Amino acid sequence: MNAADDERDAPPTKPPPTLALQNTPNAERYVLEADAMRRRQMRSALLHGSRRTWREHQRIWPAIVVGVIVIAVIVAGFAVRDAFRITQENQREREQQQAPATAPVEPGEQPADPEPTGTP
Repeated sequence: MNAADDERDAPPTKPPPTLALQNTPNAERYVLEADAMRRRQMRSALLHGSRRTWREHQRIWPAIVVGVIVIAVIVAGFAVRDAFRITQENQREREQQQAPATAPVEPGEQPADPEPTGTP
């Protein structure tokens, strides 16, 4: 084997990237634009997660706010219902404490016997 055979068997090598840009007019402009685009993509990915852009990002905050409001209204409804029930129970207790053991007598009526006699 000689050196010519070794050169034919070796895989072709790519030219360094700087050589490709040397033949391109305005190479610096392309490099700067590519860098700016990469920075925009990185900033967008950082700000908006795995979504590509903010336009494709689903609006979740309004749904969360509405859910919290609905839960607050439900809890408030339960609290009002319980407060009303407790108020009614308290009123019943007061009425029972204030009411005499016998029914009130009207001015023209005879009071009823609390213990009826067994003989007529």
